[in-house]
Amino acid sequence: MSTEETAASTPAAPEDDGMTWWYRWLCKIAGVLGGISCAISGVWNCVTVNPLNIAAGVWMVLNAFVLFLCEVPFCCQFIEFANAVAARADKLKPWQKSFFYCGMALFPIFLSFSFTTLFGNAIAFATGVLYGLASLGKKGDAVTYARLQHQKQGDEERMTGTTNGAPE
Repeated sequence: MSTEETAASTPAAPEDDGMTWWYRWLCKIAGVLGGISCAISGVWNCVTVNPLNIAAGVWMVLNAFVLFLCEVPFCCQFIEFANAVAARADKLKPWQKSFFYCGMALFPIFLSFSFTTLFGNAIAFATGVLYGLASLGKKGDAVTYARLQHQKQGDEERMTGTTNGAPE
């Protein structure tokens, strides 16, 4: 076994991006549902004679394929490079995934604006929004915020030389 095969067989640990396990699963489920909606709407959109609708439908089917490939690579076991693409997609930061998924979802809407393209790409766009929210980070707790505010107020009082509004 070569070093490349050994490196490919050991699963790479994803970097800590601040996402909890349930939020990561929520993003993956949204990606799968977005892929399903894109695939169904894309095929439906291709049943026409308008070339822009056909192009948007093909792009939506491609979006579905990319979402499946990045989020659930076990669905694409017949493709040799699926695990390599999924490993690379897991290394992306959440904001990068957000821009990628939202951009992929907006392109067919710009090609052919219709209910089919709009609603077909809505869940794929929502997946990008979920990853975008994950890039903002965790919300701070109230106790830490109150301590910071109290410390900031004390620093301001020391700088101005006043305590409780009266000069020293």
